Amino acid sequence: MRASRVLLRPVGFAGFGLLAVVLFVAVFGPVLWGDRAAVVETGNLLDGPSAEHWIGTDNLGRDLFSRVLVAARLSIVLALAATAISMVLGIVLGAAPMLVGRRLGRLITAGVNVLVAFPGVLLVLFFAVIFGVGARGAALAVGLAGAPAFARLCHTLVAAVSERDYIAAARIAGVSKIRVLVRHVLPNIAEPLIVNATMAAGGVLLTFAGLSFLGLGVQAPDYDWGKLMQDGLNGIYVHPLAALGPGIAVVLAGLAFNLTGEAFAAAFGIGETSGRVRREAPATADREHAVAAPEPGAVLSVGDLRVTIPGAQNPIRAVRGVTFAVRDGEAVGVVGESGSGKSLTALAVARLIEQPIRVEADHLVFAGEDLMAGGDPESLRKRLGTSLAVVFQDPMTSFNPAHRVGPQLAEVSRFHQGLSRRAAFARAVDRLRAVKIREPERRARQYPFEFSGGMRQRAMIGMGLMGTPRLIIADEPTTALDVTVQRQVLELLAEVRRDTGAALLLISHDVSVVTDVCDRVLVMYAGRIVEELPAADLRTLARHPYTRALVAAVPDMETDLTRPLAVIPGLPVDPAHIPDGCAFAARCPLADDRCRAVEPPLLSSPAGDRVACHKAGQPLPADTVEVTA
Repeated sequence: MRASRVLLRPVGFAGFGLLAVVLFVAVFGPVLWGDRAAVVETGNLLDGPSAEHWIGTDNLGRDLFSRVLVAARLSIVLALAATAISMVLGIVLGAAPMLVGRRLGRLITAGVNVLVAFPGVLLVLFFAVIFGVGARGAALAVGLAGAPAFARLCHTLVAAVSERDYIAAARIAGVSKIRVLVRHVLPNIAEPLIVNATMAAGGVLLTFAGLSFLGLGVQAPDYDWGKLMQDGLNGIYVHPLAALGPGIAVVLAGLAFNLTGEAFAAAFGIGETSGRVRREAPATADREHAVAAPEPGAVLSVGDLRVTIPGAQNPIRAVRGVTFAVRDGEAVGVVGESGSGKSLTALAVARLIEQPIRVEADHLVFAGEDLMAGGDPESLRKRLGTSLAVVFQDPMTSFNPAHRVGPQLAEVSRFHQGLSRRAAFARAVDRLRAVKIREPERRARQYPFEFSGGMRQRAMIGMGLMGTPRLIIADEPTTALDVTVQRQVLELLAEVRRDTGAALLLISHDVSVVTDVCDRVLVMYAGRIVEELPAADLRTLARHPYTRALVAAVPDMETDLTRPLAVIPGLPVDPAHIPDGCAFAARCPLADDRCRAVEPPLLSSPAGDRVACHKAGQPLPADTVEVTA
C-alpha cells in the first residue's frame, strides 16, 4: 500500500522513473556501450557534437556520450559504497550509548557532535589526504565524513525507540544488547534511516564527482563522471559539452536519488538486570514500624516496598513503604490519582524497573520464592516469565510494530519454555483462540497495527497466558477502550482467572471497575497505601477522607444531573516535594495541626482493614467536596 502511494505521487513517479533509468544504465552501460566507448579514432580527436558523436569525442577520439553511459556504473557503485559506509558506521556510533553504557556512550556522542559541527567538505578532504588518492581512498573518505550525520540521526531514533515497553521487556528478559538492537530497535528505525540514506546518496554522488574532478578520486585508466569532467575542462570554451555532459549526468542521478527519498519521506510521514531489590535499611523517617513477615500461602507478599528515582536536587521517593499481599485466586485492585505510585509498585513487583531507579524492600516473595535472595538471574527470569503475566496500559507500545503478533507471542515460549519455533507458534495461535480472537491462524500472521484496540489488549492477555501464570498484573487494561470493549476485556480477565486459578492485581482509575471485579482494594496516595478494605465496602464503609472523595467523584445512576459533578479539591502532591505529616492534609476538610505535622501510620482493624488517617471514620463536614461547573 505504501509503495502504491509513493508511485501515485508526482514526485514519487518522477523519482522512481528517473532512478530506474539511472540504475539500468549503471548495470547495462558497460555491456551495451563498453566497446564503443573504448574505440580510438585518431581522425576525430576533440570533435564537437555531431550525429555520430552526440557530445563529441575526447583527445583520443573516443565517443564521450558512450563513456558517460559506461562511467555510470563506477560512479553509482562508489556512491552507494560510500553511503553504506556512512550508514553502517553511523548506526554503530549512534547505538553506542545503548551498547557500551552511559558514560562511554556520552563520550562517543560528544565526539560525534563535534564532528557534525565541522563542514563536510573539510572532513572529506582531511580523510582523502589520510587514505590517499584513488577510488578506494575516496570511498573511505566520503563514507567516514558522512558517518557523523547518520550517527546523530541514529542516536535520536534509538533514544526514542528504547523507551518503548517492548524494549524494556526484552532487556528485563535477559536478551543481549546486540540482539535487542538487531531484533527490536533497528527494524523500527529502518524507515527513516533508509529515507535519509536515499537522499544522502545524491549528495555523496556529487561529492565523489568533486573529488575525482580535483584529481583525488578515480584515477586513469578507470573513469567516472568526475574524471570525465576533469578531462573535458581544458577544452570547455571550445567543446563545452565534453565537461557539461558528465556534469548533467551527475545532476540527473543526484536528482533521481533525492526525489525518491522525498517520495519515501512523504509516504512514511518522516519529516544488566532490572531494578535491584536491596536489603539496605532506609532512613528512619521513611519507616513507620517493623514490617511483618511474609504472609504464608500468599502468591505475592510485599513488605515495605520503596522506589526511589534520582532527582536534580534530591531523590524522589515515588513509592514509600508499601506493604500488601495477594492470595491465590484473589483479585486485588489498586486505585488512586495519577502519580500516586500504582504503576511503579506493579512494575517493581514484576522486576521491570531498571537503574538508575532504585527498588528496595524488606521482603518481596512471589510464588514462595524470595526475589531478594538473588540466585541465578537466568533461572529467575524464566520462572517470572512463565508464572507472572503483565498486561500493559497501551498494548501498541508493548507490541513491536515491526514484527507479526504470532511470533511475538511465540517468543515467550521459545525463550522461557524452550519450545521449537513451530511448537511455539502453534501455542501462540492457541492462546489467541483462548482470548476469543476470531480466525487466530490468520491474525497471528498480522502486524499489531492491523488489530483494533480491543483485539490488541486481548492479544496482550494472550501473551501472558503463553506460560502458566499464577499472578496477572493488569495496569489500566481498559484505558482508551469504549465501554463495550472494556466490559469484554474485564470479562475475559475474569474468565482467565476462573480457568487458570491465577490471582489478579488490577490497577485502575475507575472505582466502579475495581468494585465490580476485585475482592479487595488498595487505595494509594503520594506513594503510600492509605486504606485497604473489601471492594464491596468501598462505597459505604470507606474511612479515609481521600477514599471517600474518590468514590464521591464518580457519578452513578443516582447522581443529581442538575448539579455540577464533584471533584477532589486541589492537586495531587508532587512526589519530589512531599510535605511533613499527612500528604493529603492540604486537600482534606478534616485536617488539623496534628495531621500537618505527624504522618499517620497504616493501622489494621480487627476486621483486617487498614487505614492511615488520624481522623479515620469521622464524618465529613457538609458540602466539603468541591464542585465544578
